[in-house]
Amino acid sequence: MPNKGAPLGLLRILLVEDSPEDAELVIDQLLEAGLELEFERVDNEPAMRAALADGVPDVVLSDLSMPGFSGYQALQILRELHPRAPFIFVSGTMGEETAVEALQHGANDYIIKHQPARLPSAVARLVRETRSELERLRVEDELMRAQRLESLALLAAGLSHDLRNILQPLLIIPDLIRDRSDDPKVVRLADVIAECGRRGHEMVESMLSFVRGSRQPSERIVLQRLFQAVGMLLKSSLPRNAELHLEVSDDRMAVEANYTELQQVLLNLALNAIQAMPDGGRLRLVAERVAGETDKVRIRVSDDGIGMDAATVQRLFTPFFTTKADGTGLGLVSCHRIVESMGGQIQVQSQLGEGTTFELLLPMCESTASEDAEPLERTRVGHGERLLVVDDEATRLSLLGNALSSQGYRMRLASDGAVAMRHLQEAGLPDVVLVDSGIPLLSAGQLLAEMQAMGYRGPAIVLEDANAPAFADGQAPSGISVHVLPKPLEMQRVFRAVADALGVG
Repeated sequence: MPNKGAPLGLLRILLVEDSPEDAELVIDQLLEAGLELEFERVDNEPAMRAALADGVPDVVLSDLSMPGFSGYQALQILRELHPRAPFIFVSGTMGEETAVEALQHGANDYIIKHQPARLPSAVARLVRETRSELERLRVEDELMRAQRLESLALLAAGLSHDLRNILQPLLIIPDLIRDRSDDPKVVRLADVIAECGRRGHEMVESMLSFVRGSRQPSERIVLQRLFQAVGMLLKSSLPRNAELHLEVSDDRMAVEANYTELQQVLLNLALNAIQAMPDGGRLRLVAERVAGETDKVRIRVSDDGIGMDAATVQRLFTPFFTTKADGTGLGLVSCHRIVESMGGQIQVQSQLGEGTTFELLLPMCESTASEDAEPLERTRVGHGERLLVVDDEATRLSLLGNALSSQGYRMRLASDGAVAMRHLQEAGLPDVVLVDSGIPLLSAGQLLAEMQAMGYRGPAIVLEDANAPAFADGQAPSGISVHVLPKPLEMQRVFRAVADALGVG
């Protein structure tokens, strides 16, 4: 009888046996022991490979010697295709030395044909042991993945502060470039820098949002404009022998999503497509309505590249799986997560030598007139008004000082609340104060309260992080008009906020 334990269920048995009669005796022995099974008999290499291609058997039972095909060949084929599948020799000619040799070659057990009583228990034992081992490996793999993801989370949290500092100039400098040049090429370069900076900041926030398990805010995205932005960012990565084709069937089509995350998905897929076309080709991004469904939009990212086999396609969205020497195996996992968080689906079709197509099916929403609003008007220039800027991030403090000084304001810069108080005592009260919500020593609310006690009644502009309210420690002073600006900063909004606060014309 089989070993006692959890029910084994229906077992798939592969018999490598040239004698139908012997195969029938083996199966009868297993059925009489109460095992449920289905079986297939093979007696040559092509038949065995074809059977193994259909799936992994629960156990392989093989004769040792057959005309034109040996049990050792069968064992070698099984270990090549399914290394962990159990293999038992069932032979009438196996002596002790042969049995030891068989085990050394990788067999799990051996049974003498004229002494088959041990066969059912051996099969049940090996099936249970194999399943237990596979479950242990699965748990270890899950644990390893969890540990690696935890390490990535710690890395993301640790790098986010420095990345924001590094990316800050990419948001501020483009506005300064535009103010100093009317050259269309220079303005276009400024647009690229601004887009990269904004995308970089939002990717940092998206990364941290993923770590925390929270979702990024959504907005209505017009696909025509999204494609234009993606095309602009891709041009610098497109080889000369590659062609980019963008097509949106209806320029009013829009989806509800986080702009940076959806842009990240398209860029990730497009850059993968470019790398898959080492000899050049055509990269196509196409958006169209799904035929017969008025509430769905299909986005296709296609290439003429090297393509992928079925085994690679099957593992594409597995964490840490990659075909690139320097890849992380997280790009497509992130794409899959983002698309599913939008209520959409991502599918892939690929053939070796014929290219690859990724298809995104997303819920569609109607565009609104507000999306066609004019961009922010040009900022007004100051006339020597005194500004106090307080920020503990040195890069942003310097850039804000230079940018606002170029607009005609007189600047005082402070890296924390204590330095700001010293400036106030030495130089008097400013016409407007611009303060970061996360400054050390004195919070933004405490600094404004101290300034109010000193007689300040002017406006205040507070820079606020998305997950850190500006006045978490209390209310803003009631006698000061406070305007909150979200980070990351857009310099034109800073210019406008300062101008509006001062009424500069």
